[in-house]
Amino acid sequence: MRLCSIASGSSGNCVYVGSEATHLLVDVGISGKRTESGLRELGLTASDIDGILVTHEHADHISGLGILARKYEIPIYATAGTIRAIRETGSLGTLEEGLFHEVQEDRKFIIKDLTVNPMQISHDAAQPVGYRISYGNKKVAVCTDLGVYNDYTVECLKGMDALLLEANHDVNMLQVGPYPYYLKQRILGDRGHLSNENSGRLLCRILHDGLKTVFLGHLSKENNLPELAFESVRMEINMGDNPYRAGDFDIRVAKRSEVTPAAEV
Repeated sequence: MRLCSIASGSSGNCVYVGSEATHLLVDVGISGKRTESGLRELGLTASDIDGILVTHEHADHISGLGILARKYEIPIYATAGTIRAIRETGSLGTLEEGLFHEVQEDRKFIIKDLTVNPMQISHDAAQPVGYRISYGNKKVAVCTDLGVYNDYTVECLKGMDALLLEANHDVNMLQVGPYPYYLKQRILGDRGHLSNENSGRLLCRILHDGLKTVFLGHLSKENNLPELAFESVRMEINMGDNPYRAGDFDIRVAKRSEVTPAAEV
C-alpha cells in the first residue's frame, strides 16, 4: 500500500493512495495536466484511477476534478453536502449524476480491495471529511483543513501506518503577515486550519510503534515555511508528554508543486 502527495499546499492538493490492484486520489485541486504528470511519476495513468475521494468543495481541493472525472469517467466519492456544493460550483462544468457516490462520516465503504472510512473534520465547508483507508491490517489517513481537533479526531487517527496531516501555518507569521484581519481570524478559528504547533500536539497523541511515515501537508505559502513546519512539529513531539522522540519517525514535508516520495506500508 502506498501513500503519496502529488501536490499539497494552500494553492492545490492532490494525494494518491493505493494498493497493487486499487488506485485512489484524495482531492484534485490542481490541473488535470499536473495530476496526470504526477501519476506518471508513480508509474500510473489517470485511466488507472478507481475513484476520487473529495474532502470538501474549496477550489484548492477540486479545481481539476471536473476535467479528470469527465475525461476518464472516474467515480467521485463525497458527502451529500459536498456533492451539493460541487454542483453549485460553475467552474467545474457539468458532471454526470452517475459519477457521484454519496458517503457518510464513520460509515465504511469498499472500493475493490481498499476499505475507506470518512471522518468528521472541523472546517468552514459544507460537509468536510478526512479519509482513513485500509488494506488488510495496513492503515493510512489523509486529514487536512481542520481548525481544531478533539478526542474523536485522536481516536480516528490512532493506529495508522502512515498519515498526511495538516501543518498549515505558523501563528506568528500569520499574525504579522499581509492577510486582512477577517482572514487571519478565519484561519485561526475552530473551522480554519491547523497550526504547526497544534499539528505536533495532535501527533503526540497518536504516535505509536507502528507509525512509519508522517507527511506534513497543506502548508500556507504566505504563512509558513517547510523548515519551520518541520522543526515546530519535531519540537512539539520532543517536548510533549509521550514516550517518543521526533527522530523515531520518518517525518516529511509534503511539497507544494511536486511529487513527494511515497510512503510504502
